Amino acid sequence: MDMINLTINGVSVKAPKGSTVLEAAKYANVEIPTLCYLKDLNEIGACRICLAEVKGARSLVAACVHPADDGMEVQTNTPEIRESRRHTLELTVSNHKRECLSCQKSETCQLLKLCKDYGIDEKKYEGVTYDYEIDNKSNSLIRDNTKCVLCRRCVAACKDQQSIAVIDAIERGFTTHIGCAFEKSLDEAPCVYCGQCIVVCPTGALREKDDTQKVLDAIANPEKTVYVFAAPAIRATLGEAFDMPLGTNVVGKLAAVLKRMGFDGVYDMALAADLTIMEEAHEFLDRVENGGKLPLITSCSPGWVKFAEHYYPELTENLSSCKSPQQMFGATLKTYFAKKNNLDPKNVVVVSVVPCTSKKFEAGRDDQSAAGVPDVDIAITTRELARMIKADGIDFAALKDDTFENPFGTASGAGVIFGATGGVLEAALRTASHSLDKNFEISQFNNVRGPDGVRRATYKIAGKEVKVAAASGLANARELLDAVKNGTEEFHMIEIMACPGGCINGGGQPDLTDHVRNNQDVIAARTKVLHDMDGKMPLRKSYENPDVQKIYDEFLEKPGSHKAHDVLHTKFVKRTAF
Repeated sequence: MDMINLTINGVSVKAPKGSTVLEAAKYANVEIPTLCYLKDLNEIGACRICLAEVKGARSLVAACVHPADDGMEVQTNTPEIRESRRHTLELTVSNHKRECLSCQKSETCQLLKLCKDYGIDEKKYEGVTYDYEIDNKSNSLIRDNTKCVLCRRCVAACKDQQSIAVIDAIERGFTTHIGCAFEKSLDEAPCVYCGQCIVVCPTGALREKDDTQKVLDAIANPEKTVYVFAAPAIRATLGEAFDMPLGTNVVGKLAAVLKRMGFDGVYDMALAADLTIMEEAHEFLDRVENGGKLPLITSCSPGWVKFAEHYYPELTENLSSCKSPQQMFGATLKTYFAKKNNLDPKNVVVVSVVPCTSKKFEAGRDDQSAAGVPDVDIAITTRELARMIKADGIDFAALKDDTFENPFGTASGAGVIFGATGGVLEAALRTASHSLDKNFEISQFNNVRGPDGVRRATYKIAGKEVKVAAASGLANARELLDAVKNGTEEFHMIEIMACPGGCINGGGQPDLTDHVRNNQDVIAARTKVLHDMDGKMPLRKSYENPDVQKIYDEFLEKPGSHKAHDVLHTKFVKRTAF
C-alpha cells in the first residue's frame, strides 16, 4: 500500500495514500469531531464541525472530504477552529427543540455530546425558530424535524444504501427540511419502515413509535395473559445498551430479565424460525418438483416484503407464502397453545421483542390473524426493551443467566442464524438438502454468509443443481432482482434482508455512538455471536427440534398441510410506488 507522510498537530505520521485529513488524523491518535459524517455512508462536508487548518490553504477545510497529501501540515484544534465549531453548534441548537431530558436519543445524541464538549451556550442566538408538525401517522416511525440538524445521513441511507429515496432535503435556506415528495407523511409514501434512517440519525429527529406503555398496561391487566418472545438477533445486541462490548452474547441475561418483568411466559423466537424453515423448505421443494413459481424468495423481512410490494409487484408471486417467525409464533400461541391451555385468544396478548421497526407494521398487516385476532399484539424494538429494563431499575449486566421457558424454549442453530444475512437461506438449505440427500454436509452452505453485496452459490444435491443467492440492504436487493427480471440470472431460491447485514443491523437495534460506527465493524461483531452459537449447539437443523416436531404431531400434522397453511401462511399485495 502506498503511504504518505504528513504532520498533524506537530506529530509526524504515515497514512495510506488517498486518505482524507479526517482519516489521516487517526494515525496521530486524533479524532476530529463530526456531525454529518458517517463512514462509508455520508461524506459531504456539510456540517462544518470537522474543520481543520492546512498550512498554505486560504481557509479552514472540511477534514472529512479534504484529501491528505504528502508533506501536508495540519492543525485540528487551534483557537480559531474551536471558536468556529462553537459558533456552528450554537447556531444549530438555536433552531433545535431542546427536550434532552425526555429524548430517546439523549444518551447517544451526537449533537448533545458536541455541545457538552465545547461548552455551548444554547441561548446565545435567540430568534425565530421553524416549528414543524411531527409526522407520527405510521405505526412504525416518527419524524420530528424540530430536532433535525440537516446532516442528510437519513437521506443517504434511504437513497444510496436502500435505493428507496422517499426522503430528501426540501426548500432552501432557513426553511430547508427533510421530507417526502409533495410533503407526504411517511405513512403515505412508499417507505418500507426499515428504520435505517433511525440507525444513522445523530439526534432524536427519527425514532421508532414507542409501544412500551402498551406492554406495561397489558401486564397490569388481570384479565390478560401476556406472553413475550425474543428474536434471535436480540441476544447479539441487547448488551450494547448496557455498555457491554460489541459481540457480547447475552441470551441467558435476556431470558432472565424478561422473567423479571411480569410476563406470563418467556419464549425464544428462534423456535418459530425453525418452524418457518420447516414450511419454507417444504414450499421450496414443492415448487421445484411440481413446477411452481421460481425463484422462491424468502418473506421473513417485512421491510423487504413491503419493498417488493411497492417496487417489484410482479415478483410478489415469487415470495414464500410463509409468515415471518414473529407472526408464526403469535399464530401458534393463539391457536395451538391457547387451545391446549383453555385460553381465549381474545385475552391473550402476544409481545415480540424484535430488532426491526418494520415488524410494527407487519403486526398490523391483513391476513395475520390465524385465531381471528391479530397474531401479534405488540412489537417492541431492542431499544424499547432496553428502556423498559432501565426504568425497572434492573442491573442487566449483573443478572445470572437463565433459559427460555417450555414449551417454546428449544431452538436449533438454524433458527439462531436467522438474525444474520444468509442465515435464512442457509437454514432452509440444511433442511431441504436433508430431504433430498441425508448425507449432504451442511458446512458446504457457509459461503452464502456475509454482509457485502450479493452472494451467489450453486450446489449439487442428490444430482440436482440448485442455484441460490442472498442479498442484504435494498440497494443490493434491487441489483439482484433486476438481474432476475431481465433474465440475465436464474436462481431457485433467494434470500433478501432489508437491512444491511440482516436483523443484527436492524432499524430497532441499540443506538451506537459515531465513534463506534466509524471505528468498529459492528455487523461482523454481532454476526459472529450468532454463528458461534450455531456452531456449538447440539441441534443445528430445524427438523431436529423436538418442540417443533411436537407442534406438528399435536396440531399442524405435517409441513405444508392444510392446517399449516391456515395458521402459518399468508398473502401479499401489489402496491403503487406513490
